[in-house]
Amino acid sequence: MAYLLNYTRQPMDEMIYGPRLAYSMHLAVSMDGKEYWALNHNSGVLFVKATENEDGSLNPKSLKNPWLFVLPDHRFGVAAVRIEGDGGDDEESRGCVVLFTSKDLLEYEEIGLLKLGTEYIDRISCSGDAENGNIRLVWQERTGNCFTAGMHRLEDLQLANMPEPHGAFSPESCLSGEGIQDDVGIEGAVPHNRIEIPGETADRLCKKLLTPVNTGIRFPEQIEITGQAETTGWEKLRQYRAEAVYSDGSCALKSVDWDLSRVDFGKKGVYGIQGKVHQEHFGFPVAYNRADPCICRWNGKYYFIATNDADNNHTLYVREADTLPGLTEAEERLILDSSTYPGIGGLLWAPEFHEINGKLYIFHAATPGEFFWEESHVMELREGGNPACRDDWSEPKRVVRRDGSDICEAGKEITLDMTCFQWQGEWYAVWSQRQFLPKDLGAWLYIAKLNPEEPWKLLSDPVVLSKPEYGWANNHTFVDEGPFALIRGDKLYLTFSSAAVDASYVVGLLTAEKGGDLLDVHSWKKKNHPILTSRSVEGEFGTGHNAYVEDEDGTIWNTYHARPGVDGVRSSGIRRVHFDIDGEPVLDLTEEKDLKEEYRTVSTKLVIK
Repeated sequence: MAYLLNYTRQPMDEMIYGPRLAYSMHLAVSMDGKEYWALNHNSGVLFVKATENEDGSLNPKSLKNPWLFVLPDHRFGVAAVRIEGDGGDDEESRGCVVLFTSKDLLEYEEIGLLKLGTEYIDRISCSGDAENGNIRLVWQERTGNCFTAGMHRLEDLQLANMPEPHGAFSPESCLSGEGIQDDVGIEGAVPHNRIEIPGETADRLCKKLLTPVNTGIRFPEQIEITGQAETTGWEKLRQYRAEAVYSDGSCALKSVDWDLSRVDFGKKGVYGIQGKVHQEHFGFPVAYNRADPCICRWNGKYYFIATNDADNNHTLYVREADTLPGLTEAEERLILDSSTYPGIGGLLWAPEFHEINGKLYIFHAATPGEFFWEESHVMELREGGNPACRDDWSEPKRVVRRDGSDICEAGKEITLDMTCFQWQGEWYAVWSQRQFLPKDLGAWLYIAKLNPEEPWKLLSDPVVLSKPEYGWANNHTFVDEGPFALIRGDKLYLTFSSAAVDASYVVGLLTAEKGGDLLDVHSWKKKNHPILTSRSVEGEFGTGHNAYVEDEDGTIWNTYHARPGVDGVRSSGIRRVHFDIDGEPVLDLTEEKDLKEEYRTVSTKLVIK
């Protein structure tokens, strides 16, 4: 058995770890009940949803005094006091607690509010009785009075009996949480309770909520090729790749740089050879003052484009190189500015390369001049054109609905960060849209089918895909933006960025599976916590706005921006995307964790027949 600690955190500086992050449920694992390891970079794993007004605007909420327990059917339950986003009383939750269920402590379903009385609830504890299938609750009102009652099922959101007075509130009331010391050795932790869990459950949580680390390299002890010219022999040898293994049980294939100075590919025999596992190096940042980066491969070359913060977003430049690392030193070439075309002024934002039916396009946002007229546009590369040559790109066309009308009313709403992808034979666009007038509703993600023949036209009405409903998404401002698709087999992963574009910026994850209707929001599953934050990689703050590119070896690379310091400028980074034991993307696997120095050297016997 192992122990699982449930805690919240003391809020810190707003740019480091403010209330909307700290007031969430965090988890830590212990094997002895004394020494705990914080999961998920000491960040929250369970956040409560905002409530929604009739006009679509959101009221941010947070959690106070969460209580974790095991349900009679062996699932997990969480009960907590819901508060306002920054910690004040939530009048809607007066006399109530909010309930959640989870099968695995990785995904949670918010059931809703359970009414317990008329006074504000201060604390709640719960326990499940497997013998009779009931749930026992003990709670303390702000008046100091304590009560107890039972439930049959959390999902019913009703008590099985009238509340009865109870003695002083204590964790022992529910036979859980005994012996937790105030100081558990975790920065800022405010412990609430702990439960015993099976060792395999703790192991699973560690594998999913701790960044994987390279634990070894596998390579065949012997490989065989037929005798031939050196070039051909080398190409055959390159087909054999090392398999890096990781602490969570996942693997990744990597090429090897062999020392073949003593090999004669035209001569039969057995050769002992040694090599180094290949790893590209990208120091952060690879480009200062470049945000929202995107890289594509086109006709055997790599191209880099990004928002230019150095001139307040008035130009777009492209870099061209034969290799991915070559982009870091490549010359920048201007392809679009804010004075060439009528209707294209400043705020050239979030450019993305997309290949559609063999043609290359750039999706980006632009405005005639005013911020409130920012809208999504598309440029097309002429046939045979060079992506780094401005004359080979068409004039930007504004993205419109199927009938040619505007997506939204310019001057009142803006659209930006449009991306596109093909899924199950159809093309889709996803973008961020924000209404400012008559009321600022925050930025929401929308999805619609896209016309691949004219990708500046939608084929269906827009559907709201995601709102910034969690504390990590409405931190400092209400924003969901920067979507980009990553397809792996039968699953479609859509990462997006949330919160203000400062050190609180984070990356969230939506997932859909084949067979579902992407225009039905119920076909998507949103992870309750972000997968990349300022706590994920030391020295990188406000990480977000991701895009992905696959290199010639099939390796997926994440391009993103972050700040080298809390107040640093937005700057671009590149890091390999790892895939965990469930195939989910891991975006915080640094080079040091990706390949340990002690596993870098491999050897084998090369048999030439």
